[in-house]
Amino acid sequence: MKAAIRNHQTRMQRVLDHIDRHLDEDLDLETLSRVAAYSKYHFHRQFTATFGLSVHRYVQLARMKRASYRLAYRDSQNVTDIAMDAGYDAPDAFARAFRQRFGQSPSSFRKSPDWEPWLAAFTPLDNARSKRMQRTFTADDVTIRDVPTTPVAIMEHRGDPATLGATIQRFIAWRRAAGLHPRTSPTFNVWRSERCPESPADYSVDLCAGTDRPVAPNGEHVKAGEIPGGRCAVLRVVGHTDNLEPAALFLYRDWLPASGEEARDFPIYCQRLSFFPEVPEHEAVAEVFLPLKA
Repeated sequence: MKAAIRNHQTRMQRVLDHIDRHLDEDLDLETLSRVAAYSKYHFHRQFTATFGLSVHRYVQLARMKRASYRLAYRDSQNVTDIAMDAGYDAPDAFARAFRQRFGQSPSSFRKSPDWEPWLAAFTPLDNARSKRMQRTFTADDVTIRDVPTTPVAIMEHRGDPATLGATIQRFIAWRRAAGLHPRTSPTFNVWRSERCPESPADYSVDLCAGTDRPVAPNGEHVKAGEIPGGRCAVLRVVGHTDNLEPAALFLYRDWLPASGEEARDFPIYCQRLSFFPEVPEHEAVAEVFLPLKA
């Protein structure tokens, strides 16, 4: 029974990966049923039963998520190109669909996103990916690494996680102006609170860009700091790295008690090695670091 369930999940994961990789193409039922190696007469019901979303709805949401990321974080791509990439024949049709889903026009969202409706709109997509296709980790996935001290520029986010997107926008704009491109300046998130604290006001994370340059005074309150070196348990996560909480929980709940190690007095953090939408979501890579005592 377990082997059969794993086989089904593997086939469905293959479909999700194919969708991510081919968002610009025609993702019809016949094509996706072949990817899953299921009959086209039953695949759509199997997909809906597994993910709680129809294939059409899932593809719509995946395309709209990529479009919204490009609007918020990529100034260089115009709205017409983004609309075409999202599967719309005309910018007007894209704008209507976008406003219906998020309550803002694409141009308004680009200037000043309202992140709460955005988060709510993608809850079904996030649930389909994370809750219905649980990722499992084992002790073999964890390595212990001696990491060097890394000087970083830090932008702090303090407060409701629903407003984190706005902080990320400001951080991207600042590092772009500072010439700290992710290809040459590593990107870190240092989690100073749990992902969903009892009070949203207590949410706390540092957005960091690795640099040994002095950080000039700036209006974004970006400051110089460092991620201290030392021994760390490292867990690599590939695909859908929006939510790294399952990886962090595995390290704390399963790996740490069994390892005989003790956590060092610095927060758990991650390094983001490749990013969506620069790569398809299933190819995004992050490493989660749990600092350990020597």
